[in-house]
Amino acid sequence: MAFSVDDKCKKLAKNPEAAAIISEYSPGFTTDPQMKMVMGLTLRKLASFPQAKELADALDEIDARLKAIEE
Repeated sequence: MAFSVDDKCKKLAKNPEAAAIISEYSPGFTTDPQMKMVMGLTLRKLASFPQAKELADALDEIDARLKAIEE
């Protein structure tokens, strides 16, 4: 089962490769304490917030990269 932007952030953060991809677009994804508040959201939902514009702009690219990860 591949990862995607429709997975919850919590699931993505637990996979080092997925977390590294997301951290390229959203520095602090796994290290910023405030991220704990959004771990129950999907990455797509997180990208809908104005503060996550960079993430939103690259959502299709991130999705493709996440789907290429082999679990």
